[in-house]
Amino acid sequence: MGTGGGLKSSYKEFTDQVRACRRCRGRYFDHEPRPVFLAEPAAKVMIVGQAPGRRVHETGLPFNDVSGNALREWMGVNREQFYDPTTFAIIPTALCYPGTEKGKGDLPPPPICAPAWHPRFLEYIRPELTLLVGAYAQAYYLDQKRPVSVVVARWREYLEQGLFPLPHPSPRNRKWLSERPWFFEECIPVLQELISQYMPA
Repeated sequence: MGTGGGLKSSYKEFTDQVRACRRCRGRYFDHEPRPVFLAEPAAKVMIVGQAPGRRVHETGLPFNDVSGNALREWMGVNREQFYDPTTFAIIPTALCYPGTEKGKGDLPPPPICAPAWHPRFLEYIRPELTLLVGAYAQAYYLDQKRPVSVVVARWREYLEQGLFPLPHPSPRNRKWLSERPWFFEECIPVLQELISQYMPA
């Protein structure tokens, strides 16, 4: 893979390939794809979400919505810190907005995206901590389909592997969060302490 300038050049070529990807158009959705991610090889924390929503699709900035506001609050960082790609690699399970299903919200992430691109991202980015935000990120990286409530409740076990499972910070999960005060009492302080260790001095 090379180092120094070679690494920078090859990573640029790789991300150009990612941004040019159109494999889901006509198969999973009909609108124009727009792969959305923000990451540099120096990042030591990777944030794996679900898939871009409509606002993120329109702006091209991951977690640029109310879910992102909640996630940043959980992490204890501001927008400027969050969008520093040398600190945080933000790579959704599926890189493009999948569209919506009438009356049911956004469609699920196309299943072909993560296997196609995540292993290749990890050739360049070597995270020490990976936040698995929501069911789809957890299903892919943990290779299982346990309910989010079960996975998040066992967060200490996964942390030994450098993985931190989180519920999705969507407003739709307010009830889930309100019924689990331990998430804010136990998980969030540990999450913020871990994140603080990776922030630039």
